[in-house]
Amino acid sequence: MKKVIIISAMLAFPSLAQAKPAFTGVNYTGLYECKGENSSIGAYDVLVALRLNRVSSHGKFGAYYYETETVNSTVYHGQAVVIGNRMAISFNIRDKKNNVDHSKGLATIKKIGKDRWSFRKEYFEPDNSGGSYGTEDCVMKVLTAEEKEALEKKSQDKTPPKPAATTPRSSKTQ
Repeated sequence: MKKVIIISAMLAFPSLAQAKPAFTGVNYTGLYECKGENSSIGAYDVLVALRLNRVSSHGKFGAYYYETETVNSTVYHGQAVVIGNRMAISFNIRDKKNNVDHSKGLATIKKIGKDRWSFRKEYFEPDNSGGSYGTEDCVMKVLTAEEKEALEKKSQDKTPPKPAATTPRSSKTQ
């Protein structure tokens, strides 16, 4: 009788019967120095942190936390999905007034050395003025001991970064 119940449960919940395959893709975790060009603001520099989400990554599918902050304190929190050398990015932009916009990007990753990578991202930022677009060329930093330790500690933390609020960006005064 117990065997019938166990088999019935396994058939009813196939995820219980199969273990998720281990992550076998390339781990692109690191800090990337980026030079960007945006149709609205022009040239800029930014630092991007990619951290592998070990819980959601499996097989060749890599899920990442995508985090960055610009010199003018615009904060980006999001996710990236990587299969092979192609990366899709979705992120929220929060400005100093706590306005939020949602953006999407696509990137191609290239190897530039032993355990070092670069990527070129093209993105679109919808907003009230019709949207802006841009590109970023990002190169993985050679980390100091302190940066490496901080990134490793963050990577072991299973708590995702706080998402930006979902209040849409608005130029209207209330």
